[in-house]
Amino acid sequence: MAGAAAAAAANGGTTAAAAAATGAGSPCGACKFLRRRCVPECVFAPYFSSDQGAARFAAIHKVFGASNASKLLSHLPVADRCEAVVTITYEAQARLRDPVYGCVAQIFALQQQVAILQAQLMQAKAQLACGVQGAAHSPASHQWPDSASISALLRQDTACSARRPGPLDDCFMPELMAGFRDDVAAAAQHCAGKVDAGELQYLAQAMMRSPNYSL
Repeated sequence: MAGAAAAAAANGGTTAAAAAATGAGSPCGACKFLRRRCVPECVFAPYFSSDQGAARFAAIHKVFGASNASKLLSHLPVADRCEAVVTITYEAQARLRDPVYGCVAQIFALQQQVAILQAQLMQAKAQLACGVQGAAHSPASHQWPDSASISALLRQDTACSARRPGPLDDCFMPELMAGFRDDVAAAAQHCAGKVDAGELQYLAQAMMRSPNYSL
């Protein structure tokens, strides 16, 4: 009788520990989705709640598999697991939305937006340098070179957010940036005949040499 009581007490302690780990005895969202018993040492329990975790884990299981996700988290330090769960959840949901490209399409669109904003910043700096020097030497206003390439970049910005990368994308941005470099070079030549455009020429050459714009 004493042995049976001790076994019951031990079993009760294990059950209580499992309940504390998963919240009031409920399985975590991952174990609920997998229809299995949630043990106290469950690697998914801290990150997938019983109420809402099952829906998030469903995407991970479908894309990566529960076993692979468990192995991944088990090999990571505890301090890094939360960030890893957020990452694989995002990647899994992106893959379900876009089975071909996944999150790569979003990364591609963001990279193009960054390139467009950098081009706008470069143009603004060049215009500022040319405008300041022109005002110091001549009261007459002069026309900035054709900005059709920048306008094309702006029009592409809207389309890029919904556009998937294709086989021609390796040529897409280099052509646009080449057109922008032509505008910068034309600006330097335009100012050279009227003002001391040393600063502008230095800026244009620096921009055209910059590895950040060799897309």
